[in-house]
Amino acid sequence: MLDRTLAPPFNKSTAFNLLLPERQTLQNGVEAFFVSGGNQEVIRVELVFPAGRWFERKWGAAYFAANLHSKGTSTKTSFEIAQAFDHYGAHLEISPGLDVVSISLFSLNKNLQPALSLLSELISDSAFPEKEIEQIKSIYLQNLKVNNEKTSFQASKLIRKNLFGELYPYGKELEESDVAALSRDHLIDHFNTFFKDITLFVSGKITAENKQNIIQTLSVLPCSKQLDKMISLSDPGKTSQRVEKEGSIQSSIRMGKRIIDRKHPDYAHILLLNHILGGYFGSRLMKNIREEKGLTYGIYSSLNILKHNGFLVIGADVNKENLDLTFDEIRKELKRLRTEKINQEELDTARNHFIGSLQSEITTPFAHSDKIKNIVMFHLPDQYYQNLIHKIDGASFADLLRIANDYFSEDSFTEVAVG
Repeated sequence: MLDRTLAPPFNKSTAFNLLLPERQTLQNGVEAFFVSGGNQEVIRVELVFPAGRWFERKWGAAYFAANLHSKGTSTKTSFEIAQAFDHYGAHLEISPGLDVVSISLFSLNKNLQPALSLLSELISDSAFPEKEIEQIKSIYLQNLKVNNEKTSFQASKLIRKNLFGELYPYGKELEESDVAALSRDHLIDHFNTFFKDITLFVSGKITAENKQNIIQTLSVLPCSKQLDKMISLSDPGKTSQRVEKEGSIQSSIRMGKRIIDRKHPDYAHILLLNHILGGYFGSRLMKNIREEKGLTYGIYSSLNILKHNGFLVIGADVNKENLDLTFDEIRKELKRLRTEKINQEELDTARNHFIGSLQSEITTPFAHSDKIKNIVMFHLPDQYYQNLIHKIDGASFADLLRIANDYFSEDSFTEVAVG
């Protein structure tokens, strides 16, 4: 009989077994990856374009072109398009990012063909109606007005501006003047130029019939490869900046620095050390600043890795009177990483939590496809995630101490506060 007074034994696993994608080049040159798995009769068809803010000729063109491409064709209104997707039990998800734009169609297998044909029509015959442009602009400006009242939004915008500069795509945030200057012609130019380089990721329960339908439908889309764009990066801006916000009793703080990319040999160790610092609920920043001193409800440290650059940021919201104390305590924790050896229990806990969290991210075929997409778009080795886990599992105290001194010096961080 099972003795429920005893905890089950701990079985550590470092395996990371991604579903093996089937790769195929369509007749028009589109690179397609089919990730088959799961028992539910659902499928996701994701089209990824190198069309994010990095490629903009006019600020805001990527965001508005992505969100407006589904708002009308030469024969259908936005209402008719939305009604058709609802009728098929399908959903269109649009994600405009800094590097790429992703358009994902989620559909029941039985209704994929008509939903897919509609998606193909949107890509090849987007009309960008003026009425829809003005409506989405109005919604964006209303949201911008609300967000600009939030100290957290302002602090996040300010740290990226100081790290990259406001003329660099990763440091730019759209302002009201940018939206006002954006015309229909700018959106059409961006869409026609950058939405022709397609990488396709299909995931879910993929039937032979649906696979053939996808290949036939999307093979007729116009496709042309887009050359990458190189942009020079200036020196960081102010290393310390505080912005007063009248009437605010709260301050949002950010500390950040530019960081290496995924291909760098130190990347895995930086991930682990960042996890120890502020990457999960048991991190040092959480224990010190939340649990012991009660200065905030939550504090985090995260890595944001983009195609052409990346940055590490520490963030928290605190009462204004605790602003200086919080900055001091964060600096102390950064110094501790460089000067004190991490004990075995803390290292094992953080390492196991990180590996387990990463493993738990691949519970669906859609999640497997997301990881495969990262490997493809960032030009990483096929065994990238497995190698990452092995490197984190083998990290030594000496490795982490060197990483702390090379990348986590408290004097190397830019600091901003709003509130």
